[in-house]
Order: sequence, then C-alpha cells, then structure tokens
Amino acid sequence: MGKIAFVFAGQGAQHIGMGKELYESYPAVKALFDAAEARRPGTLALMFSGDEADLKKTENTQPCLYLADLAAAIALREEGIIPEAAAGFSLGEIPALAFAGAYSEADGFSLAAIRGEAMGKAAAAVSASMAAIIKLTNEQVEALCAQYEDVYPVNYNCPGQLVVSARADVMKPFCDAVKAAGGRALPLNVSGGFHSPFMASAAEEFGAHLANCAIGTPAMPAYSNYTADLYGDEVKSLLENQIKNPVRWETIIRRMADAGFDTFIECGPGSTLAKLISKILPDARTFSVETAEQAKTAAQEIQA
Repeated sequence: MGKIAFVFAGQGAQHIGMGKELYESYPAVKALFDAAEARRPGTLALMFSGDEADLKKTENTQPCLYLADLAAAIALREEGIIPEAAAGFSLGEIPALAFAGAYSEADGFSLAAIRGEAMGKAAAAVSASMAAIIKLTNEQVEALCAQYEDVYPVNYNCPGQLVVSARADVMKPFCDAVKAAGGRALPLNVSGGFHSPFMASAAEEFGAHLANCAIGTPAMPAYSNYTADLYGDEVKSLLENQIKNPVRWETIIRRMADAGFDTFIECGPGSTLAKLISKILPDARTFSVETAEQAKTAAQEIQA
C-alpha cells in the first residue's frame, strides 16, 4: 500500500453546523474548540447555529473553517490514522501546517483569524469575485485573462478547471468570452478576489504579523500552495506570498503521487478536494471526513 496524506478544505466549503458533531464526539476536538472560543468569543455559535451570510464573511469563514478542518484531522488521529504528509487548499494550508507541527493548534486558530481579517479588509477595498472556468485548457483560460485588465488565473485545481479572480465589473464580459470560447464559468461562494494582486495589502499585513510569531519547520512533510514544493524553514514567507499568488493544487497532487502517495483524506466540510484529486489521479483512493461516522469508516477501510 502507498502513503496516506491529509488534505485540508479551503474557503467556500463552509456551512452552518460544521464541526458540531465532532465537538460532541471527541474530547480533543472539544478542547481545541473551547480554547478557540476563549480567544474569539462567538465563534462556536456562528459555526454551529449562526447565519450563512455572516459565516460567508471572510473574517468569520477562515477561523471557523480552520476549526472544522482540524477537527476532522484530530478525529482521524483518534481513530488511529496517522498521515505521512499534509497539504491544504488556500485557508486549508493553515490547519495543515498546524497538524504538521509548524505551530500549535491554538496558535493556528489565531493565525486563521488574523489572516481572515486581513483578507476581509482587502476584499472590502476592491469589488472582486471568483469563478471556476471549466471545459477549457489552462492555456486557453490564461490567454483569455490576458485580454482583460484585472482578471487573473489563480487556482489551478485539476485538468479542465482553473479558477480566476476578477474585478466585479469585468467578470461578466470575461465570462461571456469564456462561453464564446466553449467554456463555462461557475461563480464561487467567496467574498473577494483571492490569490491575486487584489490581496497584496492582506499579504503585507499578514506577513507583518507572522514576523513576530513562533513558527518552525513542519515535523511532517507539508506542501506549499505557492511553490507546490515541500515546506522547509521558510514557512513565514511562503504563507505571506500564498495570499496573493495562485494555488497550484494540481501540481501539488501530482508531486505527492510521485512521492508515493495514493490515499488522500479530505479533512473538513464537503468533498471538493476529493473530487479534484480523483480527476487528477483517477486511481487514487479518496475519502472525505467531516463527521465521526466518516472518520470511523475511513479508518476501518484503511486499516483493513
């Protein structure tokens, strides 16, 4: 059997109620969540029974999703599944690095909150949005982006799917051009134009905060969105640059496969990453875990 990797869900996967069942099922998850609530009161109420519109706000989404992602990984660990590497998609990189040991789980929550606030401010300063472009090659999408000002290819998800960030007033004509070229544009459930130059101020603000944080080299192999390579001791600069640069997810997954990984467990809400991985590596085993039952089932199948 090949190696096991945990992959951590990114923004857009959030929903009300996420993490609640794991909070009630695993003492280690409850301890993390209670510590987070002490640092940021109101977080758990928003996660468990809040308003979808409030949860969608970037400054709220990121700390809440951090907890939901990490809760799933903790549940899997409690069920006896220990991965040999971790990767996260965008915000998911923050819990991935916490699980990999670059900083404590509690400190990672604070980082997610600060990152969310910085990106929320940057998003409010420029009206921008994101859309997944399907049915076109990366090269076709990149060529279309080059024809417009303030349209950027940002998330290289899988073959035939590339996400763009665009200024709001340019998104419609760009999407019309996508349709004319034979593609399709799917709006994403996010509140800004992430992983693009629109986020330069957020990257600078987050980088200034990281400079004063105790962050080390991950104890477990962890892959960087910015470089698609393994993290070393340059965690702070990579996390800063990640905010304003593309996520190279397809390259990360292919490099993990080259390193012997064939089982990927998505930690957190939804199954977006598992689906992307299945498109990149059709023969890989994938699991999606956001409940205790899913954690137990994945553990039983893997251990068998």
